[in-house]
Amino acid sequence: MASPPLPGKLQEVVDLFRETPRQDRLDLLLEYAESLPEPPQRYLDDPELLEPVPECQSPFFLAAELETGHVALYFKVPRATPPVRGYAGVLHDGLSGVTPEEILAVPDAFYLDMGLEEVISPLRLRGMGAILGRLKMRVSHLMASRA
Repeated sequence: MASPPLPGKLQEVVDLFRETPRQDRLDLLLEYAESLPEPPQRYLDDPELLEPVPECQSPFFLAAELETGHVALYFKVPRATPPVRGYAGVLHDGLSGVTPEEILAVPDAFYLDMGLEEVISPLRLRGMGAILGRLKMRVSHLMASRA
């Protein structure tokens, strides 16, 4: 059985990485790291509002909000961890504004279609899987609280 399609914007990101030569993929990931916006001030003022991802080797925090049927995503990742911050940028760019159902349908290891296993360590890849898992749990909780 085929995996469900990725949300359009996330599929564009996956395609971009796949089309990028192997030696340039890390640079592309670093561009996403640079483009990741800071979370809104309310999250910076009260870090307890951000959910930690303890399975990730790097300090990683996330928040998701349901706004008129679409999900707003926020990530706090230190600039000192550019590959992980880049993955957060990919998620932000590819999944912000989609429906909760679209996020829940994203295959857990979609990032392998990006060719990241060729430029990122297996430990970092496992952390990326954990980040998406935590994000899906957060979105599930949002959906349950709205039901």
